Amino acid sequence: MCLVTDRQRLGGADRLVERVSWAVRAGVHLVQVRERDLEGRALTALVAGCVAAVRGTRTRIVVNDRVDVAVAAGAHGVHLRADSMAAARVRTMVAPGFLVGRSVHGLDEARDADAAGGLDYLLYGTVFASTSKPGRAPTGTSALAAVAAAVRVPVLAVGGVTPDNLEEVAATGASGFAAIGMFAAASETALVQAAARAAAAWTTRRID
Repeated sequence: MCLVTDRQRLGGADRLVERVSWAVRAGVHLVQVRERDLEGRALTALVAGCVAAVRGTRTRIVVNDRVDVAVAAGAHGVHLRADSMAAARVRTMVAPGFLVGRSVHGLDEARDADAAGGLDYLLYGTVFASTSKPGRAPTGTSALAAVAAAVRVPVLAVGGVTPDNLEEVAATGASGFAAIGMFAAASETALVQAAARAAAAWTTRRID
């Protein structure tokens, strides 16, 4: 489970850090800090706050595309855009154990990214129609299944993932999912419930 941040939807940076704390208690595995409009100093401070919120837990913080910010703030990794630098280059700049993920939008792109090496996971989408990606046609779960089967690294689905389609996503062979809206619940209880439903979808799939 990956929470993708959007402080505008959460009411500001302080609320975002609070939501990260809720995510830890809900069992979310990964938080992608995706605040692309922030300049370096403000973004570093925000990421450092998120890192502090997960300290001592298994939840990991990755920063959208900014390797420098991730390192400066003590984050656990970076999430690269599809058109960003090669993962192998990132590996020369960071310590062992640093997480590196990448967004991909098609099967060939996913295969190329996987073959190039250096990645810990891929984020594939947009799977379903999403308000976060208006105008982008959804690829559907069949395409997601093809990507998950074609690469060696774990694949996370993104785009329009909701509690109602979690089982459909799990059935594709994807290792998990990332979401903004699903985790933007108004209360900690609602977030915990959403995370529990997600965990159940993948647990059921493993049993099957």
